[in-house]
Amino acid sequence: MLRGFYTATTGMMAQQRKQEVLSNNMTNALTPGYKQDQTALRAFPELLIQRMENQNIPASTQSKVRTMTEIGAINTGVYVQETIPDFAQGTLQQTEMTTDFALVQGETPDENGSVFFTVQNGEGEVRYTRNGNFTVDGEGNLTTNQGFYVLDTNGNTINTDGLEFELTPEGILQLDGGAQIPLGLAYSNDANQLQKNGDDLLELGEGADPLVDARATAGLQFNVQQGYLENSNVDTSETMTAMMEAYRAFEANQKVIQAYDRSLDKAVNEIARLS
Repeated sequence: MLRGFYTATTGMMAQQRKQEVLSNNMTNALTPGYKQDQTALRAFPELLIQRMENQNIPASTQSKVRTMTEIGAINTGVYVQETIPDFAQGTLQQTEMTTDFALVQGETPDENGSVFFTVQNGEGEVRYTRNGNFTVDGEGNLTTNQGFYVLDTNGNTINTDGLEFELTPEGILQLDGGAQIPLGLAYSNDANQLQKNGDDLLELGEGADPLVDARATAGLQFNVQQGYLENSNVDTSETMTAMMEAYRAFEANQKVIQAYDRSLDKAVNEIARLS
């Protein structure tokens, strides 16, 4: 009976974790370039149940042989194995702001390949993002809304000296003085190897393949649109339905635990009562 307690409890914990992920997706439904997370649930290893018994052998010695009969398997619970971002392309929203960029991805040479803007976080480390909601700081540098520098293809910061510039579909900034600065656009052959790092940034996971220059990748089709933002790929109605399903599953496991609790109470306080 106690094993049933543990099994139902793991179910509640898994659904609670799933609910947290779904809630975070819903919270970021309006965040440009946000990629929703998906949870992968996995069951703990099953246990094989066998019945052990003695079988009498018809002989003068009255011998007994111990036998084991397989009854079946019992599941020991479930857990959230991993959280995987979904890098599907989001819809575009026109803003007419010169500092808003949207990556539009076409065919890729890899099934899970994806293109990202290259930025520099507060510690000076290279990170990646799909959120093109950029701005220009007081020194004329192109930055994210969190103040992180947007990098060019050589890993240097980009100084636009104002808001008067144009962006080509190839991702090249054309400044008033005639200078042309290519944005740092990185390509990952497996975006699932990237990990979310907060502030809409992504970093390389352990053992992940390094990102390469998107423009130098054969078979990759993409363009960058100025004055547009990529919306998140969160489907709010689908997410709300999934949240309700997770809540019902949590509630079902909760009722199982309550039933076990009533059974234990009866066993301890009624059946085992001394007369």
